[in-house]
Amino acid sequence: MELIFLGTGAGVPSKERNVSSVALTLLQEINNIWLFDCGEATQHQILRTSIKPRKINKIFITHLHGDHIYGLPGLLSSRSFQAGDELLTVYGPKGIEEFILTSLQISGTHLTYPLNIVEVTEGEILNEDKFTVYAKQLDHAIQSFGYRVVEKDKPGELLVHKLKEIGIKPGPIYREIKENEMIITNDGIQLYQKDLIGPSKKGRVITILGDTRMQKDHIPFVKNSDVLIHEATFMHDKVDLARDYYHSTNTQAATLAAEGGVKQLILTHISSRYQQEDDLSILSEAREVFQATYLAKDFFEFKIDNHN
Repeated sequence: MELIFLGTGAGVPSKERNVSSVALTLLQEINNIWLFDCGEATQHQILRTSIKPRKINKIFITHLHGDHIYGLPGLLSSRSFQAGDELLTVYGPKGIEEFILTSLQISGTHLTYPLNIVEVTEGEILNEDKFTVYAKQLDHAIQSFGYRVVEKDKPGELLVHKLKEIGIKPGPIYREIKENEMIITNDGIQLYQKDLIGPSKKGRVITILGDTRMQKDHIPFVKNSDVLIHEATFMHDKVDLARDYYHSTNTQAATLAAEGGVKQLILTHISSRYQQEDDLSILSEAREVFQATYLAKDFFEFKIDNHN
């Protein structure tokens, strides 16, 4: 599981930062990639990575401001030319369906794959075999959502030494034990899974917030995330400007991370008023509040390790 930041700027693209998009690669887990937001030129950014558009099967849009959606029609169209024939689902606020369908209709675009569009509300929006996703409405000038991606706990390892102690040799029976709560051997012995499987491995949690003012009621939503991705449009001295424009500062994001007990914070959505020489100051201010903070740049990759 890995995050690849395709665009980390706010509002308009700059020479250093494209507008918002981040990919969550789940190739080892489910052989797919999930995209969060799709600002202008996202497909150009993808060309500079190892991401294959046909592997993108879900796109989560946080809100409908242009710097988060203007790359969507182009990416959807291009996917048809890149051997993409599997279902793609787009999640987003009310209005995302009209935006997509109008763009495709007016441009005469015909997709070679099925497209599903889900307009989300707060709560659980996706529950599949290995992942559950929740949405929460944030505090922005228009409807904006955060997404909490929860990997389901994985079964513990088979306690082979215990099986050998009771004379159960390796073979198909090992798989049967892993797949059934109780089995009976040919000798009539009852074997219970709970006695022969180690503790389950806790799944990882990644929370990605759209544009928002930092609010205390976001704490339960981000609680105990392995990684929190939070906008940091402004630095600490622009707190009034951040409030006026429904955004957050770097230190506000760090405060949420600290109070939410998250493990790691990644700052993104940086205003174009800040240049490369400001990066250290942006990061240092945040780290004074929450040490485990990183500042994303375009093409920044961040691996999310399994829990031990």
